[in-house]
Amino acid sequence: MRRADLKAVGEVRKALRELLRHRCRGDAADVAELLTTELVTNALVHTDQGAEVFAGLTATRLRVEVRDYVARHPRPFVPTADDGTHGRGLVLIQALADTWGVDSLGGTTGKVVWFEIDGGADATWAAEPA
Repeated sequence: MRRADLKAVGEVRKALRELLRHRCRGDAADVAELLTTELVTNALVHTDQGAEVFAGLTATRLRVEVRDYVARHPRPFVPTADDGTHGRGLVLIQALADTWGVDSLGGTTGKVVWFEIDGGADATWAAEPA
């Protein structure tokens, strides 16, 4: 996915929805879609390098990872009323994910921002870079 290609966010959502449709509780799937949308949008808006998405399911957990190619770590902040709808992505991640984090890929090669939620099943899926 490239920064200018924000339509890729919808494509990732659709692929995730298809993956989770029969494998994950409905409420967990809805939360996963929302949080994935936030992470992918952040990666595309705040980098010029694109992103890669991975989603993995186990019997009890769903993990979604979004890799981008900028080493700078995101920092959650509480936006002011003047910020409109911007700045709430990581606040949503903190509030709705069971756990989340940022892993450095070393040097300037980028990072992976990830979250996990309860409600998985037995499957693994990875999205190709767009």
